[in-house]
Amino acid sequence: MLKIQYSPEAVDRLKDIKRIWGINTYKNIRESISGLSTVPQKGALVENYIEIPNPYRFLHVSQHYVFYRIDENTSVVKITDIFSEREDFLHTMFGVSLQSMRII
Repeated sequence: MLKIQYSPEAVDRLKDIKRIWGINTYKNIRESISGLSTVPQKGALVENYIEIPNPYRFLHVSQHYVFYRIDENTSVVKITDIFSEREDFLHTMFGVSLQSMRII
């Protein structure tokens, strides 16, 4: 079983989600994140979607994307950030936009 660790940004996002989106959305996201301790590969690899090599995976939960990476050496799943579907998370995280990417 891996340990779950949150970045300060992810903690702030969760607080905002609880305040803006409500307790049910908050709980759904937290439950999905908790499941990563036993099945860390559950999320999709980001590089399969944007063709930029990187260590991130993501879960899509309740209209939000939870980004994380797995550190096998320390047995930690690090939740790095959480974005609403409405946000341009590709630009924020990788400096790319959907408009600049080719559609396969």
